[in-house]
Amino acid sequence: MSTEDHFIDADVFGFETRAIHAGQPPDESTGAVVTPIHPATTFAQDAVGKHRGFEYARSGNPTRAALERCLASLEGASFGYAFASGLAAEDAILRGLHPGDHIIMGNDAYGGTFRLIDRVHGPLGITSSPVDLTDRDATVAAFRPSTKLLWIETPTNPLLTIVDIVEVSRLAHERGAVVVVDNTFATPYLQQPLALGADIVVHSTTKYIGGHSDVVGGFVATNDAESAERIRFVQNAVGAVPSPFDCFLVLRGIKTLAVRVDRHCENAQIVADMLRAHSQVKDVRYPGLDDHPGHAIAARQMRAPGGMISFTVHGGRDAAIRVVGRTKVFTLAESLGAVESLIEHPGAMTHASVAGSALQVPDDLIRLSVGIESVADLVVDLRRALD
Repeated sequence: MSTEDHFIDADVFGFETRAIHAGQPPDESTGAVVTPIHPATTFAQDAVGKHRGFEYARSGNPTRAALERCLASLEGASFGYAFASGLAAEDAILRGLHPGDHIIMGNDAYGGTFRLIDRVHGPLGITSSPVDLTDRDATVAAFRPSTKLLWIETPTNPLLTIVDIVEVSRLAHERGAVVVVDNTFATPYLQQPLALGADIVVHSTTKYIGGHSDVVGGFVATNDAESAERIRFVQNAVGAVPSPFDCFLVLRGIKTLAVRVDRHCENAQIVADMLRAHSQVKDVRYPGLDDHPGHAIAARQMRAPGGMISFTVHGGRDAAIRVVGRTKVFTLAESLGAVESLIEHPGAMTHASVAGSALQVPDDLIRLSVGIESVADLVVDLRRALD
């Protein structure tokens, strides 16, 4: 067994060890402990059709290969493929469908996912139904003979709904549907959907996995060889691949994923407790709170509740807009999952694309991505904005 294979073995090494070593042995030519950035677009061949694993950078790149091996290992997957963005990764999955096929998705899914399914693949003949995936009867009723895909987010963006991956995957498999889980909010450190029954996992590596607001990327992982071959074909044929430097940045982020997410979770729990006690806050949505409807399921399928919080305020949309404009430590910005804390108004920002649809979010909703700053500063900042 090679060093590289040895470190990939999840039965031998823990998550944090694999995050640092899986797919990343010291460079053979120099001994460098950091995976080199290979910017080459083409690779010399020893003879016609005889190469050393790489031919052309769209089809494969050594830096990208290291990222794919590492992240697949963390998800407990046999196959993993990196993409130029989370939506490019999602698109690669959706391209496996055919006109007339049907998708079931959560009724509070990410607006970009809804837009991709409804407005890009919809005109191609793909139909979809938004459903409350926490309602078993509603979920069962949504299946059709043409249902090929069940798309899960958990926790959802931005309402932090928790979906029981084991139960919903069972319902889908009984009806012949493939289960996709968007694991962006949880990361493989907190949740491993393939081990819970899902067939495919998708990420925006822009978020927690990259973790520093400096790279855009996506990833797909699976243990199904047929799905893997199809996704690999789309990755090469369409070419929405990340640059070697982007792969390097994501790999660097992965090395500290566990310690960062631990701090995200610790800070988020303290912030959520403060918000729940504040007189200007109507409702707090955080899976770590014991009154969250999905608290028990989250405790069962996640290592910790994560670093995302959503809450509503008294005073409606105008009050929410005022609050998000008053913070100093929380930056008013889209995206999430990086070291700095972010605040946004989903209805007017990240989820504007679902306005007027079944996925429209409350207009008094505020979403927080709780960073790893001193938590006392975060609490004071939010209290000042609310007061």
